[in-house]
Amino acid sequence: MSTVAVIASVALGLAFLVAGGSKLAAGDAWPAQAHGLGAPAIAIPTLPWIELAIGAALVFRLVPPWPAVAALALLVAFSALIGRRLAQGEHPPCACFGAWSAKPIGPTHLLRNAGLAVLGLVSLAA
Repeated sequence: MSTVAVIASVALGLAFLVAGGSKLAAGDAWPAQAHGLGAPAIAIPTLPWIELAIGAALVFRLVPPWPAVAALALLVAFSALIGRRLAQGEHPPCACFGAWSAKPIGPTHLLRNAGLAVLGLVSLAA
């Protein structure tokens, strides 16, 4: 197991733990922001918990490579949602990290997701 892959897995896992935890900490504000971003209504109540589970599995290296695969799938879905809104000329708050990310979406959100995806790909190398 490569040390670099383990570090990438832990870093990505921490990002997912922070994202899920901050969504829960935001209370009722986060679901409203997620709805405004265009997240599917069925996914909104469960997303923070899914992010927490994926994050924990990445940090503790449980059942590899599946947590990294799940993280990559979520990052692709998040990026598609952000890209769609940007293509429509809309810039709602990101809601990616709960109250910490009330800034309107932009190309930097896609770059951040690309960087996180690189961590996911590196963690798959383990």
